[in-house]
Amino acid sequence: MSMSAADDIQHGIRANLAQFLHQLFQVLLVGMTIGMTRTVVPALAESEFGVPRGSFAMLVAFVVGFGFVKGTLNFVAGRLAESWGRRRVLLLGWITAFPIPLLIYFAPSWDWIVVATLLLGVNQGFTWSMTQTSKLDLTRPDQRGLTIGFNEFAGYIGVAAAGVITGYLATALGARTGLLIFGLSVIGIATLFTALFVKDTLPWARKEKPMAAASGGVLHPRYPAGVSATPSTGEIFSLVSWRDRRFFALCQAGMVEKFVDALIWVFYPVYLYSKGVSLPGIGWIVGVYGFTWGGAQLLTGRLSDHWGRQRLNVGGMWLCGSGVALMLLGEGTAWWSFSAAVSGLGMAMLYPNLSAAIADISAPHWRASAIGTYRFWRDLGYGIGALGLGWAAASTQSIEGAFWFVAIAMGLSGLGLQILGEETHPRLNPASNEKVGAGETALNTH
Repeated sequence: MSMSAADDIQHGIRANLAQFLHQLFQVLLVGMTIGMTRTVVPALAESEFGVPRGSFAMLVAFVVGFGFVKGTLNFVAGRLAESWGRRRVLLLGWITAFPIPLLIYFAPSWDWIVVATLLLGVNQGFTWSMTQTSKLDLTRPDQRGLTIGFNEFAGYIGVAAAGVITGYLATALGARTGLLIFGLSVIGIATLFTALFVKDTLPWARKEKPMAAASGGVLHPRYPAGVSATPSTGEIFSLVSWRDRRFFALCQAGMVEKFVDALIWVFYPVYLYSKGVSLPGIGWIVGVYGFTWGGAQLLTGRLSDHWGRQRLNVGGMWLCGSGVALMLLGEGTAWWSFSAAVSGLGMAMLYPNLSAAIADISAPHWRASAIGTYRFWRDLGYGIGALGLGWAAASTQSIEGAFWFVAIAMGLSGLGLQILGEETHPRLNPASNEKVGAGETALNTH
């Protein structure tokens, strides 16, 4: 970008509406890419891909691999985005996705599904990270909750819609053919649109200005003290992972909430299929979770810009875990759909606002790396959670044991966030004068 173009950079959704909408379309397709594996693959693991009945460890293996790969690639994507730019990382993520539907189509065994899901982890680590980071670059600090709400709304509407669509396609065309057609179509469109329409938003991040208060003053975020002007990878990773208790509280909550998503990915379809629900029926019940999560984020993300992040995050952890427990306490499509909606609403309260809280207290010149570190721990929760699910199910010799494991973990994690976390919104909890001076010195040095 030329100097004159850089001088014309403005922040805000309205000022960057066309590019903001392109990024929303991208994350919709990102959600569809992971969503195509949510209904058909777990439900037909035994009949289509040869997973023995009751082999919980083998069943969760693909989500374990996905979690560890995606978590690692989230961190890598954050660091690459500081030097390569956001657009190149996004494009690389889409290129890696092309073999996924082919591997599923030709899979002679479950091992191929695991490999396909490892590539899915690479794709999701690069693409979802960049769509979120890019939108945060474009918008103002006081729009972060709304921005991430829009981002996750589009992504999880895509997840839910793909689960429903692939359920019908699998019934009409067969599991493999339906997933092949859907997957190649989504990935091809996404790659083409990235190449033609997506701009790199790194210049917007470099031109970010402090957040202005309604009174005309400047609001100062509570950035951590003692961070160098050009922090290393190790410095950012340790800061976000454990050295700052607020970051630690947010990271552990992000990791544990992924236990819910792992449960819904692996065991909801198996549980509902065992109860006699059809593939389209499973798609709709699981879709209620995704549609509620996605749709409600348009409200909860915006609410956090006014009410703050902490109360929504803690309450969301507890409500989401309650929905998981409710799934086991009744029978029938209406009850299961209601339980899924409760979990979806809780997830909508916490999901965009954990990320918004991370962004609140991350300085612009290392924000992508901080978000990448948080997303490393958050999506590692897929792997750790799936291991926990497999252990709980094997220990109790029932799928229900996995549900109770997740419900209890969510309750305890929410308590940890309540004790160790704090409000991060700079209008509701601004930095002290001493911390403002230290933070501005580091930013100005950069």
